[in-house]
Amino acid sequence: MPLSAGEIAAGVRARELRATDVVAAALARIERADPHLCAFAEVWGEEALRRAGELDTRLDRRGAGPSLPLAGVPIAVKGRSGLRAAGPLLTAGGVAVGATSVPGPGTPWQTWGLGARGRTVNPWRADRTPGGSSAGAAAAVAAGLVPLATGGDGAGSVRIPAAWCGVVGLKTTRGRLPSADPTGLAVPGVLARSAADAGLWWTVVAGEPEPAETTRPVTAVWSPDLGFAGPDPEPVALARAEVERLEAAGVVRLVRPVRPLRLADPGPAWLALRTPGADPAGAERVRAQNDRRLAGILGEAELLLTPTAPTAPHGHEGPGDRYSTSLTWAFNLSGHPALSLPAGFGGDGCPGGLQLVASHGREALLLAVARKADRS
Repeated sequence: MPLSAGEIAAGVRARELRATDVVAAALARIERADPHLCAFAEVWGEEALRRAGELDTRLDRRGAGPSLPLAGVPIAVKGRSGLRAAGPLLTAGGVAVGATSVPGPGTPWQTWGLGARGRTVNPWRADRTPGGSSAGAAAAVAAGLVPLATGGDGAGSVRIPAAWCGVVGLKTTRGRLPSADPTGLAVPGVLARSAADAGLWWTVVAGEPEPAETTRPVTAVWSPDLGFAGPDPEPVALARAEVERLEAAGVVRLVRPVRPLRLADPGPAWLALRTPGADPAGAERVRAQNDRRLAGILGEAELLLTPTAPTAPHGHEGPGDRYSTSLTWAFNLSGHPALSLPAGFGGDGCPGGLQLVASHGREALLLAVARKADRS
């Protein structure tokens, strides 16, 4: 298994690893795997090796300071325009190796990726989608091509592919990081093979210290459907089994809320906010109602736990009438941070996910719980 982002950066700073060697190895993995996986829209091999060489020269001359927490880490950015938002990662020593696939023109709903060589496939089953729209990002991380990939999450576009590819996916709080989406629904996020690597990304982009360890079980409320979603039994069972594992390990402690959580279906409100010329009044009423209910639940417990996606990964023919976003886009509407943890495998051999939701601004809590879950 390739080294983690943290291991790479520590090795490069200590001069036990050369950034050029690390990046060359990542590019070789991409060259071998991407004709089948189609996770990349563009690969920037020459530029990546040049940047890695400059980093090695700098470190050989001056040594490493605390300003390079991502020294030599190969990073994939979401889509051809993703490099514009990657400045903090590059300043921290990361090396962008390419742009990952996103849905192609005219794609119904956002569940596919279109790489330079064709349709992006799920690393666990080529006949299944990796999810979207951060399709290539999740596939590249899950296949071990890079340890970190940037994503964007407007309705679940980081968390759903994270769940379906079996990696960690973090959606940030609305307004915490810059976003080009005028509706505020889409926010930056990251996909990583471990919570520790996702936490490293967060410290760089947010300028916060590493998330502190949780020393006690974190209180949590479990909801299989948010009161409206109607998920399939298997994704619910996988997520619930992961909750029970975390409870047995002392990572979380389930509490019973005074009232069961029943959100209004956010779908119509989300769509209205994304439709030019639509009257936003109804959407804002749904948002206000759900915000009150979420505030009540997150006043009783520190986390809300749900399955990440309502179904297993579907085939490349499409999802039919099912919205894969039914359990995620409520938190784009509300702006809460949310994280998808791997939650085992279904009968089809594909991963499932457990979604963790916290109060606004509590990314550090999500990452601390996820890190503890990784080690349990």
